[in-house]
Amino acid sequence: MNNCCGIGSKVLIYSCSGSSDVGEITDKVARKLSKEKIGQMTCLAGIGAGLSGFIESAKSADFNITIDGCKTQCSKKSLDKINVEAKSFVLTELGLEKNKTPVNEKVIEIIFKKIKKEVDKISDEKSNNNNCCCG
Repeated sequence: MNNCCGIGSKVLIYSCSGSSDVGEITDKVARKLSKEKIGQMTCLAGIGAGLSGFIESAKSADFNITIDGCKTQCSKKSLDKINVEAKSFVLTELGLEKNKTPVNEKVIEIIFKKIKKEVDKISDEKSNNNNCCCG
């Protein structure tokens, strides 16, 4: 997916990694997306700390993804604060319930597939609109 077609070659993934069950799931899903080469997980704390390297990476990315556990949306708001757009996913909007969701492989796989499906759809839409040069 990450090529000259689609959403681009530099896709960054930010997860809230909060203290609740859904926060833990965001971290595990982001790591799985990164491992599967959907994008590269990067450090949200670096954004929050105002570290220029992390901020510039976010601003120069072809596409940013935020994954938040709950409606507070800490990762999305962190990118909003530096004027960086991102495709936002909120696990409580994807059917999970904060402080009542088991952190297990089944739940992680379900959320991974939902996010991957949406990212693939965005990639396909961009490919169709960009007069792609590849293939």
